[in-house]
Amino acid sequence: MDTNWTVLPIAPAALRELRRADDAGRPCAPYADDEGGAPLRCCLRPSRRGEEIALVSYAPLRRWAARSGARPGAYDEQGPVFIHAQECGGPAGQAGGYPFSRPGALRTVRRYNAEGHIAGGRLLEIQETAADSFDRTFAEAFADPDVALVHVRAVEYGCFHFEVRRPQRGSAPGHFRR
Repeated sequence: MDTNWTVLPIAPAALRELRRADDAGRPCAPYADDEGGAPLRCCLRPSRRGEEIALVSYAPLRRWAARSGARPGAYDEQGPVFIHAQECGGPAGQAGGYPFSRPGALRTVRRYNAEGHIAGGRLLEIQETAADSFDRTFAEAFADPDVALVHVRAVEYGCFHFEVRRPQRGSAPGHFRR
């Protein structure tokens, strides 16, 4: 099975904007994470106790549409995401696996076409072999030539976790590439 899916964190340019004001127009309000474990979408790892983070409203499809010329209309959603309050450098050499994957967790894997309209999706319960669960789901999604990208969201909070793109021809195996 092809496992060269490109898993993307929130792009650095979008993070700079979100650290000033989020996609709902609210100023960023950093705080020290007393517990740790918040899923950081800037570096695709859980926060550590004491890190300065922020919970911001993010509209991932809106930003993709602005770059691609898509017109998602009512499919342009925004929701809560955790990010580092300051630049963090993004994912640090993670290879294999998928971020925020714990057995039993429910994820919505939503497909979008080139216009930014929903082109189907799937409810995914992560199994012990999370990579196999995701790989099969992404293979199914990208078997449809109309699917341009996929968003993975948490069911319990509805928040965006990460975006997945089609594999690049000739790319080396691994899930976390930028």
